Order: sequence, then C-alpha cells, then structure tokens
Amino acid sequence: MTDDAIERRGTSALAILLIAALAVFTVFITGRARKLETRLMQPTNVQTQAPNFWAAAPDGRTVSLSDFRGKQKLVVVFWASWCQPCHLELASLNYFYQQHHTASSDFEILAISEDTDTAAATGYATSHKLHFPILFDPSERVADSFEYKGLPTIYVVDKAGTITYAHVGFNGDVSLKQTDLARALGVDLNVKQNVEGGSDGNAGH
Repeated sequence: MTDDAIERRGTSALAILLIAALAVFTVFITGRARKLETRLMQPTNVQTQAPNFWAAAPDGRTVSLSDFRGKQKLVVVFWASWCQPCHLELASLNYFYQQHHTASSDFEILAISEDTDTAAATGYATSHKLHFPILFDPSERVADSFEYKGLPTIYVVDKAGTITYAHVGFNGDVSLKQTDLARALGVDLNVKQNVEGGSDGNAGH
C-alpha cells in the first residue's frame, strides 16, 4: 500500500470518527434542549389560588370551581379532540377514574375542551367512553385564566382552591402519571373502587 493510500485511509477514518462524535454531541444537545424546553413549559402557578372559572357542560348547565370548594378536590385537564398527546392523557385519566372514583369520592375530574367545535369534543368523549365530566372552553378563556402553556395541561386543585400539582404534556409513562396523580389526590393505588355507571360527559358531583 502506498503512502498516499495509507494517508487517505487515515483521513477517512478520522472523518468517520468526527462525524460519529458530532452525531453523539447533536443527540446529547437535542436531549438537553428538550428537557430544558419541557421545564420552561411547566406551570409556575403551583401553590397559588386557582381562578374561579365557570364553563358550560354538554347539557347546558354552567359548572364552576366554587361548586366544589370545600367539598371535593379537582383534577382539571385542558385538552382538545385534535391533540394526540391529549388522547393518551385522557385514556390514562379515564382508567384512573374507573379504578378509583365513586359517587362518594372526595375528588372529581373535569376535562375542559379547547375545541372551537364543541360537537367534536362531545363526539370524542362519547366515542372513547370518557366517564368523567367534560366542559367547553372554545374561547380559551378558562385556560388563559390558568396561564396554561400547552395541551394537555393538568392541574390538581385542593378543597380550599389551591393548585397543588400541575404538569404540561404527556410523556407516555402511564405508570408515572398514575402515581403522580394518586399522590396529589391522596389516593391509594392498591385500593380499587367499584365504579357504577359513569358521567357520560355530564358535569356533576
């Protein structure tokens, strides 16, 4: 092998190593950037008073935060039928609700839709058999009052009206989501409740 061939082979090997190193660095930086973006997106209003919102239910009734004050903790989730991560969030919440909610539970879940077409929200809730109440917020008035930063966003509000937990997005870890929610609500995941019927999208308590 000539000296030129050896030099070319060495140059090629070095180029491959540099490309590989650059690829690893790019993946690392991208991952760090995504983690930073996720942290920046997270709500900053935990341990503050939740706004006293009101929103319409499918049956035309108006439901407000004050309806639950002193009675039940609230899980408020902002979602939309066109939001793919919201589908995962709602499925996780639906399973949690079916396992741990009864008529005598001290918590309720309110799924507030940001769909401009309320029929799309109702259709999604019906077709996916959501057992917890849904509400409509087509103008994003309620979501804006919570200063939400994306869909889905979930809040837990205690009986005194204080936001005790908040999270933006769904990372696909259903077990972690269930654990976080149970901890925020004081629910024992080892105790399953017998759920009879469901709300079929009608807000009530």
